[in-house]
Amino acid sequence: MFCPNRDEPMTTLQSCFRFAAALSLMLLCALQSQAQLEGNTNDNPFRQLYDVLPTPNTVRTASGAPGHAYWQQQVDYVMDIRLDDATQRIDGKETITYINNSPDELRYLWLQLDQNMRDLDSDSHMIKEGFMEDRMTFDRVSGLEPDFDGGFKIEAVKDGSGRELAHTINQTMMRVDLPKPLAPGGKFTFQVDWWYNINDRLAIGGRSGYEYFEEEDNYLYTIAQFFPRLCAYYDRMGWQNKQFLGGGEFTLEFGDYDVSITVPSDHIVGSTGVLQNPKEVLTATQRARFDEAKTSDRPVLIVTEDEARENEKTKEKGLKTWRYKADNVRDFAFASSRKFIWDAMAVPLENSTPLAMSYYPKEGNPLWEQYSTEAVAQTLLTYSEFACEYPYPVAISVHTKWIGMEYPMICFNGGRPEPDGTYSARTKHGMVSVIIHEVGHNFYPMIINSDERQWTWMDEGLNTFVQYLAEKEFDRNYPTRRGPARKITNYMGGDPKRISPIMTNSESIFQFGPNAYGKPATALNILRETVMGRELFDYAFKEYGRRWAFKRPTPADLFRTMEDASSVDLDWFWRGWFYTNDHVDLSLKDIQWYQISSGDPDVEKALAKAEQDAQPEDISLTRDETYIAESRLEARPELNDHYTTVDPYAVMEIEREEYKDYVAQLDEEELKMLSSGKHFYQLTFENLGGLVMPVIVGFTYEDGTTDVRRVPVEIWRKGSKEVTKVFVTPQEAVSITLDPYLETADTDLSNNAWPRNVRPQRIDLYNDATRSYGRDAANPMQRVRENQDYIESIED
Repeated sequence: MFCPNRDEPMTTLQSCFRFAAALSLMLLCALQSQAQLEGNTNDNPFRQLYDVLPTPNTVRTASGAPGHAYWQQQVDYVMDIRLDDATQRIDGKETITYINNSPDELRYLWLQLDQNMRDLDSDSHMIKEGFMEDRMTFDRVSGLEPDFDGGFKIEAVKDGSGRELAHTINQTMMRVDLPKPLAPGGKFTFQVDWWYNINDRLAIGGRSGYEYFEEEDNYLYTIAQFFPRLCAYYDRMGWQNKQFLGGGEFTLEFGDYDVSITVPSDHIVGSTGVLQNPKEVLTATQRARFDEAKTSDRPVLIVTEDEARENEKTKEKGLKTWRYKADNVRDFAFASSRKFIWDAMAVPLENSTPLAMSYYPKEGNPLWEQYSTEAVAQTLLTYSEFACEYPYPVAISVHTKWIGMEYPMICFNGGRPEPDGTYSARTKHGMVSVIIHEVGHNFYPMIINSDERQWTWMDEGLNTFVQYLAEKEFDRNYPTRRGPARKITNYMGGDPKRISPIMTNSESIFQFGPNAYGKPATALNILRETVMGRELFDYAFKEYGRRWAFKRPTPADLFRTMEDASSVDLDWFWRGWFYTNDHVDLSLKDIQWYQISSGDPDVEKALAKAEQDAQPEDISLTRDETYIAESRLEARPELNDHYTTVDPYAVMEIEREEYKDYVAQLDEEELKMLSSGKHFYQLTFENLGGLVMPVIVGFTYEDGTTDVRRVPVEIWRKGSKEVTKVFVTPQEAVSITLDPYLETADTDLSNNAWPRNVRPQRIDLYNDATRSYGRDAANPMQRVRENQDYIESIED
């Protein structure tokens, strides 16, 4: 603060001091206000989400539905793609038509260059954390310094007339400057030429790439993110041009695709869309089999294993162009190989009959021929029931090793038997799970088009939830990994510093799989089974799919729709489960047991005597029998009176008369209650974990029968950490259990029961000769754990 010199006139100094005093007073008031505000902060878990959710408007309404002013952009692509099998390279030319449906004038367009994450100087390499050890593999050390150049090489960016367009590349984004601003309702067409080197996916990873089969010198290509694609521009974000670092996936616009794919003439190509030139690329036999599959309820082989084995023995030098068209999709991918076996079957839905198809090398059999297309078909049926009816003509599962990745109408999936054709339960269930999961992504986010770059959970979490439902419909005893509440407790009860709230950006998540897949899937299952009930949940969840199919929902749209379509206030649930890293730990803190006194002295005194007789002996009285030779009253009987000679449990006639008078004054209902024999259990519950949940109490009675009482979550509505409730039971309870079906994700079961449950833990004993037992497949329970871990790793 400036203050004048003391030598200046006194009036100036006085002004300075007054200013300083006023400023000090303002600061003091501000501090007091802040302290008062902090002391009165509303931390009730049932407070509404007005402070968190964006303000509704005419684009996105308070009900969670698209408003009358909703808009989204459209981008159409015409592409010529060439796959060079000799050099493992993609060359492409595309004509892009961008339609500006927004109310905004646009001066430039942003495109995603996802392959640039494989540039040698990519930020995705630079930000990887790592550490050194005394012993490391060659691959791990070589990976510290990338040597594969897999980024896009942009050769031309031109307008529709062939004139060069100014453009700027920033890592995985490219800005194209428009010759003149694109007005609302306007359309702009431009061209991009490019090429890139295809990555060896098994060597350096990736969502797409090639798998090399050294034995016969063949390649299997699963190609995606292979073309410069428009970034999304939408009301909540403007341009979604957050860099692609490898975690957060893709945010894209819907459009129509016309793609010509030139490959070796002996390749089979599976792709997004519908094949336009089957007579040019398929044999007459293949076309006949394909037509048969369109009406078959069992998979029909279009290319058999014998034919694929013969095909992979040689390499034709010619080329073929496969042309595919796809309408109203947000992306495009394809697979190509001379190794493919191909089968298909029809899946009748309410309004259409899409084809479920699989492409796989011989290395996938016998698993893939038996299970893949059946799993695709089950996925379409289950998801059409819970999300929205599948609108596309095909759904394809492609097999390549160690992968799980999704695109419109096509996905790439792992799960491979041993070379001799044998397989473990772990491999089988891992394969079926990843197929259901990746085919399910056709619905989330390929149709219900959420922003993956921002919110991974909106597609992965919702998809994992419906995957759980599909797995049960595939096999009611399926060893599902995620969905049931009891399977998330180890994660939620872990170190809070390593647990991100679900509402965390995709690139900043700790423990990616449990956070973005497991916890939101479990949350939805708890809503369905415990909070809302199946009828209300299923209707609201499908309404979300109906409202937002082929549109771009945000988290607020999901939250609001689930409440709007069910009339259930869920703000407490969204806030706790999605915006915090709190966990569920409800404790059965205290139990008080009451019974109705009959008032009958003959009954009550007999009970009191029995209770007294059941008490353990008083140690002092027992010892006094030998320590005290004779008491004073024993020595002097004249000291006894009424109170030392009359049995305290004897019933006096006056007590019987008083009881008769008491009963005579009771009405019929009161008499019924008096003789009901009911028991009253006053239970006190404590919230130790932070998340409020319904209170579910199980009683087990003397005769072995059970009873479950469900108390709505609103019992916690006042915000207290402790609540007390009285439960009336017809019999004496021999045990009481909180959350008896493990449906609330309670992380500590040790405080959930009366009497307390003490659960033994198993100790694996070993000596030097048996040290590995219990750590490998020899241990049956280890097999189960490995199976579940394998499924989780593939789905992630």
